[in-house]
Amino acid sequence: MQQRPLLGLFLNPWGATARAVELRDDTLRATAGHPASVPLSELSSAPVVRRGLLSSTVVFPNTAGHRFMVRGVGHSKADAFSRTVSAAWTRYNIGLLEKDALRINGLLSAIGELRNPTHYPSACLLMPMLAKAKILDTTLLSKLRPEAIGTDQTRRIEPISAFAKAPKRFRAQAIARFVETELMHWHDFFDSVESNPLTPEQRLAIVVDEDATLVLAGAGSGKTSVITAKAAYLMKAGIRKPEEILLLAFARGAAQEMSARIEERCGAPVEVKTFHALAYHIIGVVDGSKPALAPHATDDVAFLALIRKILKDLVGAQPAVYRATIDWFAQFFVVPQSPWDFKTRHTYYTYIEKQDLRTLQGERVKSYEELLIANWLYEKGIAYAYEPLYELPLKGTGRRIYTP
Repeated sequence: MQQRPLLGLFLNPWGATARAVELRDDTLRATAGHPASVPLSELSSAPVVRRGLLSSTVVFPNTAGHRFMVRGVGHSKADAFSRTVSAAWTRYNIGLLEKDALRINGLLSAIGELRNPTHYPSACLLMPMLAKAKILDTTLLSKLRPEAIGTDQTRRIEPISAFAKAPKRFRAQAIARFVETELMHWHDFFDSVESNPLTPEQRLAIVVDEDATLVLAGAGSGKTSVITAKAAYLMKAGIRKPEEILLLAFARGAAQEMSARIEERCGAPVEVKTFHALAYHIIGVVDGSKPALAPHATDDVAFLALIRKILKDLVGAQPAVYRATIDWFAQFFVVPQSPWDFKTRHTYYTYIEKQDLRTLQGERVKSYEELLIANWLYEKGIAYAYEPLYELPLKGTGRRIYTP
């Protein structure tokens, strides 16, 4: 397609716009003017034909915001070339879509499953899908033009772009749907797996199957029950096999209790270890033999001596640790209470005696206030004496020696 010679000389005397253009290999190539070429992938819409009195102007909008145009073209040639480019542009976009149909259909299927998930949508399962969605959206979907591929195809692929841009929203919705359905499905199991029905918080901790789940719970709140029930749930639901589960506990008694309870409820043994036993096992597997235990591992006196040595070394080498250690020993062992919190003096003094108030210097004092004063003097490096014997004898009084 090219300008009419006379009109081109009149409308475009300096060659500011293209004088001729041809479509070759999915690229518009100008024989004069700028730009020299525009790939169909950079067209933001189909060509626009502007009809004038004597000729037409054909505009080719591109994604960079520039408009590549040819002026002074005959009406029929402008319409024909515009239709040719529009058809080629449409075929090009649809061809890109069809070329990646396998990837697109796979992602659409995976994203569709999030509307009614059959398994917990943990981060480790969604991260690979998110990576694929972002790559596909960046390299292809964001470049496809709705006018070229049509409204139906645009709507069909839209979930991939939406998921790539807001994965947290998709995952949060999927988690909410899964948890609601799973809690209903396993309601009777959660009522009977332990001696008492599990609480809503305990049930939530069990059905959540995140990469890592932190459950904060105080003493006696049912942590062992949750761990036991979770292991049973994972096996009964077919999420994990018994040999894929490892339970850890701090104390050997707790580990043995969990092991017995799980086998009783599921009929299958699950490996339960203390943290120390696991570490000892790993050393044996890696090195081929297990080392002898250090003396402080089984001897409480040796253990306390080791802790004391570690503290002394740290305190001597690091001023910050020295400060923190002093503060800890000064405050940790005492729960301060005002005399006004007690109904009688006797109950207050009884409480003080049971506290065994010891200063940082080692004396036993008779009140929390005296403890604060003595520790403050010690921290400031001020020498003091607590209740020293009165230096002058009090003869003939029959009383105990005065200790001010």
